[in-house]
Amino acid sequence: MSSPESVLPRVLILTPVKGAARFLPGYVELIEQLDWPADRLSVGLLEGDSRDDSFAVAEALLPRLRQRTRRAELFQRHFGFNIPAGVPRWAPAFQLMRRAVLARARNHLLFRALDDEDWVLWIDVDVIDYPSDVLRQLLATGFDIVVPNCVKRPGGKTFDENNWTAEGTVTLSDRRGSGAMRLDAVGGTMLLVRADLHRDGLVFPSFPYGVASSRIRSRHPVWGKGEIETEGLSAMAADMGIQCWGLPDLEIIHADE
Repeated sequence: MSSPESVLPRVLILTPVKGAARFLPGYVELIEQLDWPADRLSVGLLEGDSRDDSFAVAEALLPRLRQRTRRAELFQRHFGFNIPAGVPRWAPAFQLMRRAVLARARNHLLFRALDDEDWVLWIDVDVIDYPSDVLRQLLATGFDIVVPNCVKRPGGKTFDENNWTAEGTVTLSDRRGSGAMRLDAVGGTMLLVRADLHRDGLVFPSFPYGVASSRIRSRHPVWGKGEIETEGLSAMAADMGIQCWGLPDLEIIHADE
């Protein structure tokens, strides 16, 4: 007879990596502490355009990841994009290009790494803490797409403001204590997606999805202006009939950069 653990879903953790060598050891430690069986867990990393030794550090950590999982892979793909030194990554002038490249990186990693897994758990490399049972809590909701609340300190304001509803005016920290929250858009600091949705064509648009065009519903009240990357994925999910959800009281911690 199979044990309960042997019938748990297979989960693939995916993480794009760029200029993140200092975060990689902690990233691996968190995966090592994750409450999920090794034979039901895989990891895929994609490094590209780093100005530090991210690839070498990730490569050196692969043996640890392979001890903790049934499969761990490291890929590399350069897109030729870097924000000028000294300019913050959220600078408005670079947002469209930065997120377009990130969307391409996510899609490239997804297409190379996804095998027979049931779920994909996207985790940003600069998420520095989360509960060991975070995956169990996300899966327990039964939602096809769900995110936790990413903050910089426990109980603090939402850091990942790509998780929103009401046209960006309401985020997860606004709904603490109210249970699961319907979202119009999700971010990618930690994002759980049913793998078959990706197989069905749900990707991260590297262009404004829903932008006014003779072939697009330009008068749609929510998506008419178009969204990109994770928010574009949310818009695409809505067009596929899938609702995105957030858990305001399940917190993960992002590095204070």
